[in-house]
Amino acid sequence: MDADLHPDDVAYAGVTGQLEMMRDGRLTAVELLELCLERIDRLDPQVNAFRTLFRASALAEAQAADAARAAGDERPLLGIPVAVKDNVAIAGHAPAMGTGSPEPVSPADAEQVRLLRAAGAVVVGTTHLPELALWPFTESQTWGVTRNPWSTGFTSGGSSGGSGTAVAAGMVPAATASDGGGSIRIPAAACGLVGLKPQRDRVSLAPHAEHWHGLSVTGILTRTVADTALVLSVLTEGGLSAETPDPAALRVAWTTKAPVPTSVHPAVEGALQGTLQVLRGQGHDVAPGEPVYGKVQASFVLRYLAGARDDLLALADPGRTEPRTRLAGRLGRAVGARLVATAKRWGEFDVVPQDVDVLVMPTTAAPPRAVGSLAGLKALALAGRVAAFTPTANVTGQPAISVPAGHTADGLPLAVQIIGHPGSEQLLLSLAAQLERLTSFSDRRPPI
Repeated sequence: MDADLHPDDVAYAGVTGQLEMMRDGRLTAVELLELCLERIDRLDPQVNAFRTLFRASALAEAQAADAARAAGDERPLLGIPVAVKDNVAIAGHAPAMGTGSPEPVSPADAEQVRLLRAAGAVVVGTTHLPELALWPFTESQTWGVTRNPWSTGFTSGGSSGGSGTAVAAGMVPAATASDGGGSIRIPAAACGLVGLKPQRDRVSLAPHAEHWHGLSVTGILTRTVADTALVLSVLTEGGLSAETPDPAALRVAWTTKAPVPTSVHPAVEGALQGTLQVLRGQGHDVAPGEPVYGKVQASFVLRYLAGARDDLLALADPGRTEPRTRLAGRLGRAVGARLVATAKRWGEFDVVPQDVDVLVMPTTAAPPRAVGSLAGLKALALAGRVAAFTPTANVTGQPAISVPAGHTADGLPLAVQIIGHPGSEQLLLSLAAQLERLTSFSDRRPPI
């Protein structure tokens, strides 16, 4: 590694920055991996992002990446370290899915992992999640508490909290995430990251056909819009472009109304209004709007509980879970196939008003919560308040992105969510990139 490269600057350069360093010969894949592992060894005892590390295989993959680059290989993620959420199949690894159940070893990589490896990425390890990805925080009896690197007394969100913490702390430049009710966007908001929930079926869930009866999608968490766009171009096999040109003038609606009665914290309201002011300054037509919600909350709850039931029954030992997980599974027993089908029909609409291009709203109604504030059975009753604004896009299947929008007086990240019409990921990425350019949100680093 070049002597003029500071390790922190390398760690926070992100996917595109690290690729440039390797292409310029200032950094090798092995050096980058060693830097990431050193940060994990030093920082993870404070934040608990990783469940497993694949040191030997990752080193072999990094060495192969350096040899391939020397031979002229230009794959888009060659040598980039990535982490994988621990509910995804990795060949030879048994994902715990946040539980204590002794799950079997996966015989093959999930499609998302296969695509990342094919693009040259180095799989470093797996990241924590709450049991069965059920909660908007990442705490479990088996694997402990995952903490926010901006302030370790606070949650990094969930369910992709381990991935959010790993990226925010500069331990890896990108980590996979899944989103069945906000689990990409909530950790993005809590950790000051970019988190795009793609359109349903945009990124393969294979070996699964669907998850949580159509609510769940998979994606990535990164520090910058360019990084998210690049990795998603890989995960969609070119279905999305890595290019994010400024959008034309858009019709932008905004709201602080959620599908359920929700009080919005003043800091979140301020972050939203600040973002809207930036958009107005770029010539976008910004005005209040009324989202179309219909029966979205009922659709979400029914499919969520049925999904919890399905995932609990699929475990090798369902008894090795927490009481709140088993309670969700018991409630899901009442949701039969006919009711699930009805709930899916309730989601067949577009939440974004037809006379606008995008809908802007809070990602979460409040800043990150304190660790332990949703402990025990009350999580099932109160989690909906944390995730009040995010499940709608899961119900309808349309894309939504969370982007940083300043911070609280004590430095915790704030965020806004932008929802687009079906299939509009490219527009959302371009608008988010414009906000990033104007506000420099990716320049901030946590104090850890």
